[in-house]
Amino acid sequence: MKHYFKSAIILGLLALISCNKEHKHGDSGSANSDDPNQALYNEVMSIHDEVMPKMEDLYRLKKGLQAKLDSTKNLAEDKKAEVEKVIAQLDSASSSMMDWMHNFNPIADSVDHEKAREYLENEMLRIKKVKEITLEVIEKAKAEKEKQ
Repeated sequence: MKHYFKSAIILGLLALISCNKEHKHGDSGSANSDDPNQALYNEVMSIHDEVMPKMEDLYRLKKGLQAKLDSTKNLAEDKKAEVEKVIAQLDSASSSMMDWMHNFNPIADSVDHEKAREYLENEMLRIKKVKEITLEVIEKAKAEKEKQ
């Protein structure tokens, strides 16, 4: 359990470093608010910034469900499988955010304005999907945690 906690802390720190790096990249053009690509970039990052704090919720809910599994020795196999499925979904949602952050690498407008726009539009779809998955699994986990 201690190893898991250390791994979670390391992942959290990497996520914060990654977020900081990404925001610095986007800040360079923030003075030009007339640039549609910069506006799109800002929208993408706004969704990221909305979902990123939920990573702690995912971790907290996973920990609570795992504790429920550990403390309930006589849990029926189907109920145990249900809780384990939700835990796996929490892990998947967290991984989807980490994957998105690690792969997010916007193209500079100076290289190709159209390709930069297309990339940001695709990333908007991807980060919206991360948000949707995250919010859905948080609701599932809360409902599962409340079951006795």
